[in-house]
Amino acid sequence: MLKATIGPVQAVSLYVGAVVGSGVLLVPGLAAEIAGPASLLAWVLVSFLVVPPVLTLGMLSARYPDAGGVAAFVRTAFGRSAGAVVGWFFLLSVPMGAPIVAVTAAAYVGAALPLGGAGQAGAAVVILAAVLATNLLGMRLAGGVQVLVVAAVVGVIVFTVGGALPKIEAANFAPFAPHGWPAVGQAAAVMFWCFIGWEAVTHLSEEFVDPQRDVLRSVGLSLGVVSVLYFTVALSTVGTGSYGGESGSYAALAVMMRDLVGPAAGAVTGVTAFLICIAAANAYVGGAARVALALARAGAAPRFLGRMDAVRSVPVGGLCFVGTGAAVFLGLLLTGRVTVAELILFPNATFVAIYLGGSLAGIRLLRDTGWGVRTAWMSLAATAAVYVFLGRAALLPLTVVLAWGFFTFFKGRWFYFKARLAR
Repeated sequence: MLKATIGPVQAVSLYVGAVVGSGVLLVPGLAAEIAGPASLLAWVLVSFLVVPPVLTLGMLSARYPDAGGVAAFVRTAFGRSAGAVVGWFFLLSVPMGAPIVAVTAAAYVGAALPLGGAGQAGAAVVILAAVLATNLLGMRLAGGVQVLVVAAVVGVIVFTVGGALPKIEAANFAPFAPHGWPAVGQAAAVMFWCFIGWEAVTHLSEEFVDPQRDVLRSVGLSLGVVSVLYFTVALSTVGTGSYGGESGSYAALAVMMRDLVGPAAGAVTGVTAFLICIAAANAYVGGAARVALALARAGAAPRFLGRMDAVRSVPVGGLCFVGTGAAVFLGLLLTGRVTVAELILFPNATFVAIYLGGSLAGIRLLRDTGWGVRTAWMSLAATAAVYVFLGRAALLPLTVVLAWGFFTFFKGRWFYFKARLAR
C-alpha cells in the first residue's frame, strides 16, 4: 500500500512544478513574436480555456483517489480495457518526455557554464539519474524537494518580473496586433502546451493525506499561481520589448535577466531552467511509476511493474521501467539519432489523448453534480479542438489502442485454447 504523506503545501508544489516547465522560458517570447502585444489576450483566453479540464481532473481525483490517476477514472467509467489504454498512454509518454526535460536543463546549464557538448551530455545523464534517485527514496522526500525547488523557481521569476515591470513602456504595445487577429489564435495554440501537466499529479492522489479536502483546494490555488506567473512573464516580455531579434523570442526571460543582473544573467538563467526542469521531471516520473503500479494491480501490465519497496513505500518496478525507457531515449537524443523537435511530438499526442479520456470519464462519473458534468463537457470540447492540430503524431494514441486490441484478442484466444487443451 502507498502511504498518505502529501499535504496541501506539497500538493501545490507538485502541481506548479508539473505545469510550469520549460514553457515559461520559451513560450512568452515566442507567442509575442507570433501575435505581438495581442498575445496577452491569448494568455487570458487560454488561462480560462484550461479551467474546465483542470477542474474536471481535480474533481475526479478528490472523488476517486487512486495511483492510476486518469487511467483509474476511465476504468471506473468505461471498464478495465479503456482504463488500461489510458494508463499506457501516460506510462509510454514519460520515458520519452523525461529525456527531453533532462536535455533541455543540460542545455541551459551548458549556457551558464563552459561544459561543451560532452559536458552537456554528462549533465543530462546526471539530471535524469537525480530525478530517478529522488523518487526512489520515497514520495515524502520527493515532495519535500519539490517544495524547495518550486519555491526557488517562483522566487527567481518574481525577482525577474518585479525588476522588469517598472521598465514597461507604452510604446511597446503599439501596434497592438501587428500580424492581425488570426495570429492571436495561433499564439493560443502554442500556449496550450504550457498548461499541460495537471494529469501527472492525479496519479499521486492516493497519497494525499485528505484528498476530499486538499485536492480541489490545491488545484484551485495552483491554477491561480500558474496563470499569474505566465501572464506576468508575458506582460513583462511585451512591455519591455524582450523578444524578437536573434534569440529573444526563445529566451525572453533570459533577456530580462540580462538587463536586470548584467553579466550574471547566464548563470541565473541556467540555474532557473535547471530547477524548472527538475521540478517537472520529478512530478512526471513519480506519477508514471504509480501508473505502472496501478496497471500491474489491475492485471494490465507485467507483474514486475507492481513491485514495491514496502519500507519506503516506493513502486520500484515502475521506476525501473521508466528509468530504462528514459535511458534508451536519452541515448537516442545524445547520439543524434532523433532530435528533440521530432521526439516531443509523440508524448504531446498521448497527453492530449489522456485529457480526452479524463473528460469522457468526468461526463459519466460526475453526472450527480450538474456543474461537474457541464465542466467535463467543456473540457471535452477544449481538448478535442487541440487534438485536431496534432498532425501525424495523433496516430500514436490510435496505435496504442490497436496494439491493446490485438493483445487482448490474442490473450483471449490463448486462454481459450489452453482451456480446450486442459479438457
